[in-house]
Amino acid sequence: MKRFPSRLAIGLIAAFLAHGAMAAAPYATVNGTAIPASRAEAMLNEQRAQGAQDSPQLNEAVREELVRREVLSQEATKKGLEKKSDVQAQMDLAKQAILIRAYLQDYVKTHPVTDAEIRKEYDTIKSRMGEKEYKPRHILVETEDQAKAIITKLQGGSKFEELTKESRDPGSKDKGGELGWSNPGMFVQPFSDAMVKLEKGKFTTTPVKSDFGYHVILLEDVRDLKAPSFDEVKPQLQQRLQQQKVEAHILELREKAKVQ
Repeated sequence: MKRFPSRLAIGLIAAFLAHGAMAAAPYATVNGTAIPASRAEAMLNEQRAQGAQDSPQLNEAVREELVRREVLSQEATKKGLEKKSDVQAQMDLAKQAILIRAYLQDYVKTHPVTDAEIRKEYDTIKSRMGEKEYKPRHILVETEDQAKAIITKLQGGSKFEELTKESRDPGSKDKGGELGWSNPGMFVQPFSDAMVKLEKGKFTTTPVKSDFGYHVILLEDVRDLKAPSFDEVKPQLQQRLQQQKVEAHILELREKAKVQ
């Protein structure tokens, strides 16, 4: 005997079909052209990523923006602007940029930086920093004889800050040669090697040669290094390592590419 669906089954089917119809319904229609809801969701996601909160005002603003874009797009199409070669080239570039962003976002998602990698980077940096922080001043000159002349003046009682007028370092010249609190790893090795050997308040009695020229270094102060905790710098390290991983991946793809 032929069976007919029950009222409950008919109701469920109707509800399912109605839901499907609503999901497929356009977000808005402009001059007969439908704006898909997926386009609105993409724009809403962009706004959320920038910190916007869901609200009726946000939804209305997005709707109005999409309508305005559709109106202008239709007018541009009427004029046949999409057929111009330069416009097509720009559209191709825009599409390519979107695809690249989607690919890199997917790569980051599938190749995240691990806590072990971040911890290893933290330990490496911390070991390079050492246990002390130094506050040096320096005078940079071009020749060894110029550096020796400055040392002679210092030994004769001249003020270090006054002699920095002869320095070739524009970043510290007008600050009395001051370089601020730093760890030795921030300087080139000949500089850092000479600096850490100095006593507080003393200056180098022989010129220090580096790739930049000849230095005369004064050590103003030294203190125990208080390195930031792992948790304090973890976000920055994670971001940097993730960027390095992405750049390495791009380089690998570029090297494998057959370019003629």
